[in-house]
Amino acid sequence: MSTSLTPNALAFIGLCNEYCAAIENARESTRQEFVASMLRLLPRIYISATDLYSANNALEECYIDTSLDEEYYDAMRRNMEHLMGPDDSYLEVFEDDMKYSDTPIVANISENLADLFQVCYEFVETIRDAPDYLVENAIQAVSDDFGSYWSRILCNVLRALNHVRYNSTEQDF
Repeated sequence: MSTSLTPNALAFIGLCNEYCAAIENARESTRQEFVASMLRLLPRIYISATDLYSANNALEECYIDTSLDEEYYDAMRRNMEHLMGPDDSYLEVFEDDMKYSDTPIVANISENLADLFQVCYEFVETIRDAPDYLVENAIQAVSDDFGSYWSRILCNVLRALNHVRYNSTEQDF
């Protein structure tokens, strides 16, 4: 791995790794432990990715190859869906289509977390044992995608998890 990585880039890599492990181990968690873990990790990932994004000024367009197979993604999503139970669904208000809709738009915590899992998983897989220039390209790609795509997902699911944590009627809260 590159020795020229910034401390923030190294922290971001570590957070992505930690997030993937938390998602992969969701089945062994209680809902309370899992939600608490997500509420600790997601803001840190957001801050770290924001710092990557603001520091990014490369001109070359980079991308990360898809490496997560659909079955594994769906297994992770289903595990979280089961864990979240009736609290998995929430009304999404920051969807572009919402301003044209007469009906609320429903989103799922499990699907949002699985989408973020895909981002982190593919990033970590791309940089594992990669030469320095590919690591730097992957950091640029994940940073670009953060601004245009997954920052919104992270913020929305964080709001939903916060609601579950502090407003759930489930007994384990």
